[in-house]
Amino acid sequence: MSAAEAASLIKHGSCLGCSGFTMVGNPVEIPRALALLPDRDELRLLTGASVGDALDGSLVRAGKVKYRAPYQSGKDLRRAINAGEIGYNDFHLSVMPSMLNNGSGPKIDYAVIECAAVSENGILPGFSVGAAESFAANADRILLEVNQAIPIDILGMHDIYSCSGEPLEIRDVTDRIGGAWIPCDPDKIAAIVVTDKIDSYPVFKPSDDISKAIADNIVRFLKNEVRDGRQPANLYPIQSGVGNVANAVLSGLESSFSDLRMYTEVMQDSAFELVRKGVITGASTTALSLSEKAQRELCDDLAVYRRRIVLRPQEISNNPEVIRRMRVIAMNTPIEVDIYGNVNSTHVMGTQIMNGIGGSGDFARSAGITIFSTGSLAKDGKISCVVPMVSHVDHTEHDVDVIVTEWGVADLRWKTPRQRAEAIITNCAHPDYRELLWDYYTRACQQRGGQTPHLLSESLSWHERYIRTGTMKP
Repeated sequence: MSAAEAASLIKHGSCLGCSGFTMVGNPVEIPRALALLPDRDELRLLTGASVGDALDGSLVRAGKVKYRAPYQSGKDLRRAINAGEIGYNDFHLSVMPSMLNNGSGPKIDYAVIECAAVSENGILPGFSVGAAESFAANADRILLEVNQAIPIDILGMHDIYSCSGEPLEIRDVTDRIGGAWIPCDPDKIAAIVVTDKIDSYPVFKPSDDISKAIADNIVRFLKNEVRDGRQPANLYPIQSGVGNVANAVLSGLESSFSDLRMYTEVMQDSAFELVRKGVITGASTTALSLSEKAQRELCDDLAVYRRRIVLRPQEISNNPEVIRRMRVIAMNTPIEVDIYGNVNSTHVMGTQIMNGIGGSGDFARSAGITIFSTGSLAKDGKISCVVPMVSHVDHTEHDVDVIVTEWGVADLRWKTPRQRAEAIITNCAHPDYRELLWDYYTRACQQRGGQTPHLLSESLSWHERYIRTGTMKP
């Protein structure tokens, strides 16, 4: 049927579980048609992670969304959340499918899924899996967008499996434990809409001098780990977040390492390039968030990449037990860190949501090594990304092993809080703010003392100063 006919099946106040993860694989035509329909408001919208403007943007601008979870990156949605117009629940990506499966999440009225094909075998996902398997299993009805622009040769790249409480028999990143198709009761399929184009592609900023310096510092740290016998020559499997810093870090690995393995939640262009060159010889992910050029290269040689890349549900790609057992090297980017190693990944100035925690917590709390890397400054130097106390905590100091900026590396393992502060200020803070941090820390030790010295009346004063004057500098 048409997208308009499919959208008309959705009722006012429905809960939708939509495919899509990191701007790829989300339905396009049904959401756009739904945005035009009257009396289809107060929708509760769940996705795997961030999705394209055709889903989040069109429904938000039409005033259709009442509630959103668990991760987003759309500017219109972000504005509405921060304005209190849309309720938003931000939580670890690995836990949403299990919450739906055990009945502790909302009831899914409609699963709206983009796919490459549907047959008696089930639903064949496209370039992402995300939470589509869980949405299909728990929804009352399923609406499919069969996108004929996705080559059918993608069959065999996926490994679809639903956690049941049994141990996951994944010992290497390319081990397979499931099937190629999402299981689906055909009686639940209420609509099939045929489309024939990829709606949008991620756009990546080129690496700048700061991100390259961060990458050099991480590579140097990892080489020292190999030298000291804490990592094998080809490293334990790596995980990387999204953005230009993450892309620069992965690109920097090429000159120093070979035969790398990757266990991550999203693969972007830099990681795909390493797979193409054979530097990464095997990778597990839940989404291929690639530029148009990279996706075309993928599709031109799918027979090769099916052997090197496995696409899994996010419940598996972000599974803490597998991450811990594989001793994954987790590399993610924060908004800010404080002098004791606490990390804020989600809120600007403590209150304004940026995107969400995503999968960074799944990896940070379970990885063999947890690395957070960021430029030391933001807003042309008006903001220090190293502060006395973070304005919002997503990852506590207990889950953070290493902080990296363009200035250096602070290895926090086995350090006391005071030793952590001294390492972070010395190695990671920008010189423009380093003296201010030393002054705060020294006075906190003298006036308050304790295990973790703080001046509570000043600990968030840098943020207050920025809100008041437009800069953290006094």
